[in-house]
Amino acid sequence: MKIDVSPIPIRIPGFRFAGVKAGIKESRKRDIAVIYSEVPANAAAAFTTNQVKAAPVLIGLERAGRGRLQAIVVNSGNANAYTGRTGVTMARRMCRIVADELGIDEELVIPSSTGRIGVQLPKRKIEAGVRAAARGLSIGAFHEALEGIMTTDAFPKFATEGLMLDGREVVIAGMTKGAGMIAPHMQLAPHATNLTYVMTDAAVSAPALRQALRIALPQSFNAIVVDGDTSTNDTAVLLANGVAGNRVITPSSAAFPRLCGAMTRLLHALARMVVKDGEGATKVVDIRVRGARSTRDAERVADTVARSPLCKAAFYGADPYSGRIVCAAGYSGARFDPQKLDVWLDDVQVVRRGEEIVHRVEKRAAAVARQPEFTLTIHLRAGAATAFRMASDLSVDYVRFNSDYRT
Repeated sequence: MKIDVSPIPIRIPGFRFAGVKAGIKESRKRDIAVIYSEVPANAAAAFTTNQVKAAPVLIGLERAGRGRLQAIVVNSGNANAYTGRTGVTMARRMCRIVADELGIDEELVIPSSTGRIGVQLPKRKIEAGVRAAARGLSIGAFHEALEGIMTTDAFPKFATEGLMLDGREVVIAGMTKGAGMIAPHMQLAPHATNLTYVMTDAAVSAPALRQALRIALPQSFNAIVVDGDTSTNDTAVLLANGVAGNRVITPSSAAFPRLCGAMTRLLHALARMVVKDGEGATKVVDIRVRGARSTRDAERVADTVARSPLCKAAFYGADPYSGRIVCAAGYSGARFDPQKLDVWLDDVQVVRRGEEIVHRVEKRAAAVARQPEFTLTIHLRAGAATAFRMASDLSVDYVRFNSDYRT
């Protein structure tokens, strides 16, 4: 797995990219991106479960469920959410411009947007920017497209995987953006913001892509929490154009587990970058819940701790005191015996059989809590189910940023 924030060249056979400046962002940085496959690609996508869905999500739900896409057009600096019929019309207009410029079927183009909610897109800037991006596509412009999808991100987030299939080396590469309004809960079609796009030249069937996404999401983007807010715009798209020429991978293919493993590793790496870049974040905490009566109970505890302002503030303060963690587990709705509860910070146990023992291991526990990354393990001793979440802390800078920034 290659994870690097430096702009190393990334090329995926059969894909071209563009990122341009249309003047939507106040920063004057790139704010329009186009991702284009030279041939129609098999596709799978997942979108936010927020009841308030942005205009581009509504169109994506219509089109991605068919399992074939050829282009994605993205604008940043404006979410095009809560913008009514005008917003939907503009999202369709973005797709139509790309289709006309590239001479492809408009139904194979989906839009994405990220930025401020409730603000209409600037029509002239959007149209000019999308047209310029469609005309400026290049195989080597992966990073320009990535910049075009970013908003409050402190650094670009991307990852690559190489895989041998039928004696051919295929490339899997992904880009993502997100730093705030992060607690994705995405479901597969047809069912600050996180946007994720993964492209490969491997030949993979649409059902196999859907299955890979179904397996990978719970271990990656649906397992992360920055501030507990599920965006109106969350989107994840997988595209496989097949130009590598390998035998088409289906869910029953012998190669499917290897492909699925590579996709899962890549999405996990991208998701972790989002947590590291959480607005104002200084810590990444891996929350592992074990011994629950059911998966639902395990997830209740993991989610509650990951979202608790008191727990997250304690992570920021490097306080190994576990009372807040136990309290959150107790009101999560999960059923367990508090007298059997065990809690660890990395390998330092701070609760044993329901009793706080931090005072016995204060120095070691505090040293763990001061680390930029550590694992919090909660064992309920009620069953065999488990859950996992990646969470950031809650810092003073997060409050300052979000009290000033109109998201």
